Amino acid sequence: MPWKECSVTEERLRFVARLLEGEGMSEVCREFGISRKTGYKIFNRYESRARCPVRSVAPAGRYANQLPAQVERITPGHPQQNGRHERMHLTLKKEATRPPSLNSLQQQAKFDAFMREFNAERPHQALAMKCPAELYTASPRPYHGLPELEYPLA
Repeated sequence: MPWKECSVTEERLRFVARLLEGEGMSEVCREFGISRKTGYKIFNRYESRARCPVRSVAPAGRYANQLPAQVERITPGHPQQNGRHERMHLTLKKEATRPPSLNSLQQQAKFDAFMREFNAERPHQALAMKCPAELYTASPRPYHGLPELEYPLA
């Protein structure tokens, strides 16, 4: 009989699923060969992540029923919640800042060239091998800028 391969993550999900189905903590921990302390730690992590805010950059279509005015935020200091955006920053850093240019005008030219290639020439796997410029449509709502700030007299 071949060995059954499974990851730690899969095992933890199976563990949590059994708890959510109503089985007792002691019984499930005994079957998985872990202490109750570890069992509660895994379950509490699951619960805390289940209450986390939604990622700030949602996959296409996933949150189609949400209003476009809604802003989604990640937890400060947790860039792993925003992996796609962080990956774009890594690509930008590698291609446009190494080696750095001699002055700010040359550096800006590198950034502009990167943006042009990234948006108009480079196909993206997440966009079915299309360029972002092919799919971009301008918002029908006009932007009028921010209103003048008024401060009360103190």
